Amino acid sequence: MSPVIEEHARARLITDGPLTRPVPVDLRYDPADERRTVHIGLPDGTDWAFGRDLLERGLRTPIERGDVRVWPCGRTQLIVELHSTDGVEVFQFEIRTLIRFLARTRHTQTPGASPDTGGEPRPPSRTTRPDKSAKQGARPERGAQPAHG
Repeated sequence: MSPVIEEHARARLITDGPLTRPVPVDLRYDPADERRTVHIGLPDGTDWAFGRDLLERGLRTPIERGDVRVWPCGRTQLIVELHSTDGVEVFQFEIRTLIRFLARTRHTQTPGASPDTGGEPRPPSRTTRPDKSAKQGARPERGAQPAHG
């Protein structure tokens, strides 16, 4: 069984005010997931899941799938825009952070798994991770609750 890849990263939350603020995010990928899904875990407990190809293509050109939009911003930044019933959140990532993460996901394919074939992409989904205080000292399992609509 291949280990789950999780990388702690920093993104900048873009607001309509004059300042942005750094926020910690968790990038996660499970090689056993045949849908090749990446997860972005936000500090508020929200977990966004979508096809790895969305981030890969967004490094080169603007792309939109469902409630997620991704596009390069200059040569060193990537913008990820997430739409939900709660509003829109816009994050700016260092491209090198995402390139490193995506490279790790490609190097840990499940044995015998075929590479991405460009088949039907997975629609993005948004879930809420269980409250950390519910399990004292235990790290919550992401994606355990159904998606919000």
